[in-house]
Amino acid sequence: MARQKNDGKGRLGGRAKGTPNKVTGTVKDWLTRLIDKNRNQIEQDLKELEPKERVQILEKFMQYVIPKMQGYTIEEQIKTEYEELEKLLEKAPEQVIDILTERIINLKKNDNE
Repeated sequence: MARQKNDGKGRLGGRAKGTPNKVTGTVKDWLTRLIDKNRNQIEQDLKELEPKERVQILEKFMQYVIPKMQGYTIEEQIKTEYEELEKLLEKAPEQVIDILTERIINLKKNDNE
């Protein structure tokens, strides 16, 4: 039995974390069955659309199947790359670190010339 605790708003209990909402689950099941039963009609309707409209509808369908890519700012990307580089350097042998250090120093010298 889930332990009841105050949520800070004077309420006790409620759904345990991770427990699905019954209404949402019911609606999802109903929609899944509805789409399954009407697959042929949906495909026929799509064929009757103009190409531009068909692509727009398919794009909307894809939003529910293919996860959206998150946009990264340049700063976030650089930070991520530095973190990955740091992990690699922690595992790298001293000889490799020495070679990399020398290479970086030479690159900086060439940039300044």
